[in-house]
Formats: sequence, C-alpha cells, structure tokens
Amino acid sequence: MHGTTSSYVIEPSAIPSIPVAGTDKMFPVHRVYCVGRNYAAHAVEMGHDPDKEPPFFFQKNPDNLDTTGEFPYPPASNDVHHEIEMVVALKSGGTDIPVEKALDCVFGYGVGLDMTRRDLQGKAKDMGRPWEVGKAFEASAPCTPLVPASSTGYPSQGAIWLDVNGQRKQTGDLNQMIWKVPEMISYLSGLFTLKPGDIILSGTPAGVGAVVRGDVLRGHIDGVGDLEVRVV
Repeated sequence: MHGTTSSYVIEPSAIPSIPVAGTDKMFPVHRVYCVGRNYAAHAVEMGHDPDKEPPFFFQKNPDNLDTTGEFPYPPASNDVHHEIEMVVALKSGGTDIPVEKALDCVFGYGVGLDMTRRDLQGKAKDMGRPWEVGKAFEASAPCTPLVPASSTGYPSQGAIWLDVNGQRKQTGDLNQMIWKVPEMISYLSGLFTLKPGDIILSGTPAGVGAVVRGDVLRGHIDGVGDLEVRVV
C-alpha cells in the first residue's frame, strides 16, 4: 500500500486537506462520515419520526470537501439542496471509544454544507439503493478552515443558521442534536476504526431547500465561524 512516487503506475492524487485557521498548516482528510437526520425538526421535515428512528451514517469522499468559496452546480440534477452542518475533525481515533473519552479525539471544528442532489437521492431511496449519487459528488461539501478545539472548546450549544441571498432559510441550535458529538464519535467507532484525519458532518437543522446558480449562501455557527459560498 505504500511506496515511492516512482513505484506507482500512475501519478497519485494529492492528499485531500482543509486549511487550519490562523496558520499555514493543512489538515489531511482520511474519511468523511455524515450523520443523517440528527436534528428532530429536520427528521420530521424529511418525513421521518425522530422518536422512532435513530440517526444513521453515510459517507462522502474526502476530495468532495471544498474551501474555494464556490459551488459548481452539478450535472444530472435539477434539485440541489443546501444542508448547513458543523464539521468535526478528528486528530486520533480507534475502535469502541467510550463516550467520555470521545472529545479527546477532536482536533477542531468548522462550518460546512452537505450539498445534496435531492432528486437523485429520492430516486435512490425509492429503489432501496445507496445514496452516493445524491451525496458524494464533486465539491459537494463546501467548508471553512478548521478552528482548533483548543480555541473553541466543545461547541455543545449555540446558533447554527444559513441564509440564501440574505434570507434566513435554516436555523437551529447545536443543543438540538439528537446525538451529540461525543455520542456519534463513540457509535461510529463501533462500526469503523476511526483514524486521525477523519471528518464528521454532524447533521442539519430544518429548512433545507433548493439552490440555483447565482445564489449566495452564508452560514454561521456560534463560536465556530462563518461560511460564504456562491453557486456557479
């Protein structure tokens, strides 16, 4: 699995990474886990009962993360939705991590978007198929640079919101998460071996909706930061 550049039959791709705020350092990304329906109001919005259905996980690809400030409207879809989320970046991992030790794994936090080709996701749902075509496409995870947890602490509460062209579309509070950050890290570590460089997109509040080219999305999370993305 390892070797010098000259030992590969094709040139290896660059390591996906996210800037670290206030530094010239980069955070290398291993995997991207996304939590589904982790805010009760959004679960209801999507036609599910949060009291009966626990959150679940799906993945995006590491190179879906994008910090350019532009979101290219993707092909094969006419219904692309915004989902504002807190980004959690891990500096360590393991298996079967106790909840009370989970925050020790966190490097930092950011503001991100889980952009979704809702029409393609809906077709996949109807056919009982995986969601990758709706979730894991190019530039589908715009995000800010990461702010180290040593600066932010654990943002367990605070406003999370998204404006589209100056109009508030999504709003909530981090304390409305059904599964909190330590719980999702612990649970994930029972399914996967978590590693340094793993990213978790921690779910979105209600108010998701479609975007079109020319839209300007502005997202905010108290104590974490602000994100601005233009749909092109």
